Amino acid sequence: MSMMQEFKTFALKGNVMDLAVGVIIGGAFGKIVDSLVQDIIMPVVGKIFGGLDFANHYFALNGQAAGLPLAEAKKAGAVLAYGNFITIALNFVILAFVIFQMVRIINKLRGEVPPAPAADPENIVLLREIRDSLKK
Repeated sequence: MSMMQEFKTFALKGNVMDLAVGVIIGGAFGKIVDSLVQDIIMPVVGKIFGGLDFANHYFALNGQAAGLPLAEAKKAGAVLAYGNFITIALNFVILAFVIFQMVRIINKLRGEVPPAPAADPENIVLLREIRDSLKK
């Protein structure tokens, strides 16, 4: 029973619960950013570069026919999917930038907390008490 008690204590610590909530929200937020990149940003970037769809750009490594969609080219053999990598890398950069901005805003809202004054050593406190009692 002590192992169950230890596990309960561990699982219910504030840090563990905060981490669990952060992971869940981060997963959902990652899907939003992924949709932003794939559905909004990459089509605009593709349009700027003449209608390119980066997700289907690859180098065939097994002699696949040119012009196949990426999924079919992967079925036919190994491919170097650089377009998919560009999309995922852009997704990461946007996600990192958004998280950075969120942390900046939260830090500004918190304001600077002045450090707590250091407690006086015990001997100083005793000397002050003696001094005050002698004054009386």
